[in-house]
Amino acid sequence: MNVKIYLEGGGGRQDSKALKIKCQEGFNRLFRKMGYSGRMPKLVACGSRDSTYTDFTIGLQEPRMDYVAMLLDSEDPVQNPEKTWEHLKRRDDWDRPDSSDDEDVLLMTTCMETWITSDRDTLKEYYRRRGNLQESALPPLSGIEGRNRHDIQDQLMQATRNTTHPYSKGKVSFDLVGELNPDVLEDHLVAFQRMERILDEKLSP
Repeated sequence: MNVKIYLEGGGGRQDSKALKIKCQEGFNRLFRKMGYSGRMPKLVACGSRDSTYTDFTIGLQEPRMDYVAMLLDSEDPVQNPEKTWEHLKRRDDWDRPDSSDDEDVLLMTTCMETWITSDRDTLKEYYRRRGNLQESALPPLSGIEGRNRHDIQDQLMQATRNTTHPYSKGKVSFDLVGELNPDVLEDHLVAFQRMERILDEKLSP
């Protein structure tokens, strides 16, 4: 199968090429844990949010593709998880390409840090030898996908501020993505359940 997923992440810094590689590696590890070894999509880290949309629209025009998608932060809470293009039009004023539908958009609601903070055991294990994780500073798991992304990001940085690797976007964030347990994410996150359902169908042998 010819499947390609464009990833938001890995840009905005001088070493963006290295960060794009880390981004692809992190999500590659997560997707393999989800059971897609042997039928892995091609993952392309695009850097900024706008670059992800641009690269995705170009990718849709490639011949002989079975499925093309983009995986990115929703940035704001999503009113209807299945109406992804509605959300992107309202928030970003992005038009849906004629050849695309809602299943081509995979959202991290509201941001990648929502996924990271949802897996407390992985966070504790990652920081076990890196200092003192202040778990009480993390946001409650209840209703976490409806929380402001800035609050989640700030709370994650606060919880890790006394460690040797305080949280930041880049290497630390993508290392953590690669360590996440998909079963835990499925338990807590509607957007992750949706992504898994769509990929199970699109990547079926």
